[in-house]
Amino acid sequence: MRVHNKLERKRRVHRRIRRKVIGTSDRPRLSVFRSLKHIYAQVIDDATGNTLVAASSREEGIADGRNRKGAAVVGKLVAERCSEKGLDSVVFDRGGVKYHGRVRTLAEAVREAGLKF
Repeated sequence: MRVHNKLERKRRVHRRIRRKVIGTSDRPRLSVFRSLKHIYAQVIDDATGNTLVAASSREEGIADGRNRKGAAVVGKLVAERCSEKGLDSVVFDRGGVKYHGRVRTLAEAVREAGLKF
C-alpha cells in the first residue's frame, strides 16, 4: 500500500501503534496529540473507555503550545493530576508522530514529575 500524504501516513502509523499499546485500569494509556498551535495529553483507561486525566496547552496559564516549553508545562501538569488520582505508571502513546521535539519534551517532563512508563 502506497502512502500519498502525511495525514494518511500518520493515521496508519497510529493504528499500528494502537494494536500494541493498550491501557488498563492499573496502567492507563497516556495519549498525546500535537497540532500546529497546541499540544494535548490524556490518560485513558481503555478497559472502560474513560478519560481519567487531561491537560492541554489551551488551559489558562500556559503561554504557548507551539514550543517545547509549553509541552513541558503540559507534561508536568498531566503528571501532577495523575498523582492526585493515585496513578503512578502509564503506557505512552505518541499518537503516530515521531518521538521527537514537543512529544519527547512532554514525555520527559512527565517522567521528571514522577510518572513511570
